[in-house]
Amino acid sequence: MILRSISARLALAFLVVAGVAVGVITLYVLPSLQDRLQEQKLASLKTAARTYSRPLRQAIGSNLDEKAIDSEVRAAADRANARVTLLGVTRGTEGLTTYVISDSAEEIDISDLSFAVALEAAKAGRVVTGTEASDEGRLGQAARPLRYNGRVARVVVFSSPLSDVNETVDLIRRRILVAGGLAVVVALLVGVLVSRPLSLRIRRLERGARQVTAGDFGARFPVGSRDELGQLARTLDEMQRQLAQLDEARKRFIATASHELRTPIFSLSGFVELLLDEDLDEETRRTFLVQVRDQVARLRTLTTELLDLSRLEAGSLELRPERTDVGTIVRAVASEFLPALSTHGSHLELRLPATTVEAVCDPERVAQVLRILVDNALVHTPPGTDVVVAASQADGRVALAVRDSGPGIRHADVHRIFEPFYTSGDAPGSGLGLAIAHELAERMHGRLTVESQPGRTTFSFELPARPPTE
Repeated sequence: MILRSISARLALAFLVVAGVAVGVITLYVLPSLQDRLQEQKLASLKTAARTYSRPLRQAIGSNLDEKAIDSEVRAAADRANARVTLLGVTRGTEGLTTYVISDSAEEIDISDLSFAVALEAAKAGRVVTGTEASDEGRLGQAARPLRYNGRVARVVVFSSPLSDVNETVDLIRRRILVAGGLAVVVALLVGVLVSRPLSLRIRRLERGARQVTAGDFGARFPVGSRDELGQLARTLDEMQRQLAQLDEARKRFIATASHELRTPIFSLSGFVELLLDEDLDEETRRTFLVQVRDQVARLRTLTTELLDLSRLEAGSLELRPERTDVGTIVRAVASEFLPALSTHGSHLELRLPATTVEAVCDPERVAQVLRILVDNALVHTPPGTDVVVAASQADGRVALAVRDSGPGIRHADVHRIFEPFYTSGDAPGSGLGLAIAHELAERMHGRLTVESQPGRTTFSFELPARPPTE
């Protein structure tokens, strides 16, 4: 269908607007104009009747003969530039009636006119206007009653053809139709000229979208201008970049997850094969079982982290915020790491204020973030490196900090450590812990940042002390 094209629709819209405008002028404005011109014509006749009928009124009851009266009627017609008819009034058994006495057209027997306005003026005793059809077309009439001895004795009618009004309106109508036709043609051309560039831009955006749909994330969406289509192009371009990043992250996620899962699985498979050897001595068997246990623990940690990350990215991880004593969480998490600290030969120092530090948060998830940060500090620092966990509260925010005195993070790695599966060099771990901690912080309307330099690395975890809606 041709109307499915935006060019055709815009052109049709311009055409309809122009057509409606011409139709409104023809059907509404012109009749109003005709009525207004006719009213002006009748008003002019009414003024003439009042102005030029005085000699005729003075002639009532005088001894003027018919010729003199005819002369006065023609004189009034010449002054008013209108046809003037003088009618008499009789009151008989049939009621009030009128009859023609004199007419400026020198007609006495006027068969095509009934002079209904004259009869109405005689009855009402005032000037009456109206129109009447005649053999020469419709006439505009103004009838003025002439009194004698307190009674209406005569009625003078000033009339003029309305053909000039009709001719004027017809002339305007023809010119409007001609101008309207030209306007419709121009509107159609303008519609085509305006819609064609828009249609071309939309088609370019469509081609880019189809490329992205087909998996080609190198497609670009030309902006072109700052209008609505330009804003749409910028939005699509940003969407394309994000999709490209998501696709790259997905591929990297699959590759890294496959690698991380394959290593412990292959290791377990090898140890199981070795354990099946009946000639294996007990000490070696025990060593292999310890290795199997470590690999199972690694798999369990990895699968738990993968599940948490997938739930966070899907938005299905449910948080249960409540007013929580953060100091209690810090102490509990610190006690969990006593064996690991002992093995690592490190000391963990708690720096908590004397007053209670409270925040509205999910205590389980805050503890999870702290575990990740403390574990990260122990895993990525040499044995004997001390760790400090501090808590503070100010300006409606609660701040937790985990600081170590290790070698620090390379500058090139700082801005990427919160990416899933990213690890610095040959550092141990799956690279999921900090990504999970960062996502959890944002889900709790908080923020997780890092500052690092040789000899000092600090992870800062901020939380709102009150619910965001308060």
